[in-house]
Amino acid sequence: MDAVRNPFAPGAGTPPPELAGRDALLETVRVAVERVRKGRPSKSVLMVGLRGVGKTVLLDRMRDNAEATGIHTLRIEAPENRSLPAILAPQLRLALLQLSRNKQAKDIAQRALRGLAGFARALKVKYQDIEIAFDTEEEPGLADNGDLEHDLPALLEVAGEAARKGGTALAMFIDELQYVAEPELAALITALHRAAQRQLPVMLVGAGLPQLRGHMGSAKSYAERLFDYPEIGPLDKEAAELAIRKPIEDEGAKINVDALAAIIKETHCYPYFLQEWGKHAWEVAKASPITKKDVQEATVSALTALDESFFRVRFDRLTPAEKVYLRAMAELGPGPHRSGDISNLLKKEVSALGPRRAQLIAKGMIWSPSHGDTAFTVPLFDEYMKRIMPKFDRHIE
Repeated sequence: MDAVRNPFAPGAGTPPPELAGRDALLETVRVAVERVRKGRPSKSVLMVGLRGVGKTVLLDRMRDNAEATGIHTLRIEAPENRSLPAILAPQLRLALLQLSRNKQAKDIAQRALRGLAGFARALKVKYQDIEIAFDTEEEPGLADNGDLEHDLPALLEVAGEAARKGGTALAMFIDELQYVAEPELAALITALHRAAQRQLPVMLVGAGLPQLRGHMGSAKSYAERLFDYPEIGPLDKEAAELAIRKPIEDEGAKINVDALAAIIKETHCYPYFLQEWGKHAWEVAKASPITKKDVQEATVSALTALDESFFRVRFDRLTPAEKVYLRAMAELGPGPHRSGDISNLLKKEVSALGPRRAQLIAKGMIWSPSHGDTAFTVPLFDEYMKRIMPKFDRHIE
């Protein structure tokens, strides 16, 4: 098979050739954005799910769709070591500059830019990672108190007024929201709440690991009423088959039914894994159609590729003690597991393992589906832990 024509695209946030099974969610967000633009009540949307389910791809597609209809957007990824003001300010500046070119919105957008300048200056001392500089004069008293939970709502309020004057909306698309510190989440929730109360066209479409729901509720108790939390999981069987079959057929090739079934079984219908197996099955096959034997050979190379990249980059961030904790989880199976069962296997008290578990949650490696339960955030990570640490030994810490 011609490697140049290989349609599959495994990668962090790389769009698949066929975004299957997500049409209903894309339509939900489209409707929400349009309702906000028209000043009608609509909840912001926070997608939650494990690694590899395609949240980033969906976020980017939703943003593209919004921009195509004239919505002003901000696209942000929240890293672990940056503050929300630092990552928000540059993107908000770009959106406001665009709004300032709109005749109807010009005056208010320029006022928002002055507010943003004061916002950044006032918070630079507290959040020393704010690096953006402004050539705009500040407006005294507008978003410049140095208190994020007071200033961010004031700033988004005037930005929302500019968007309304311009006949558009301001939509923030933020990935990896679980890494935003709780006080900063509280300020963002407060800002969105004020915008909703004033029927301003401002909304958030976010994505994060499953623990994000708990973070939002801890930051503000009313967060559950402001957001919808669609859970993004593996595709259903029909969508997963389409995600493999259609790109192959679009290239004039075919895949046998039993080969397709083998890919579905190996990947558990997780979108990232579908792309990985599709890529390697195409590379292994000498000619169309792709056979079950091709998929069996591709499984070896696909797992090798995952072990060297998708899994390995997460494993390398772990301390020896954290690796042992995850290896104990893997020994128990895919999960979720009771914290007591993990501690029993490690011959330690649950309380003694609490800090280690908390650090793994902070790193985005595990989460708690319910009180006392622990689960991997990365699909199939239990199998990887057994491959890279074949023997379970609680004494190797």
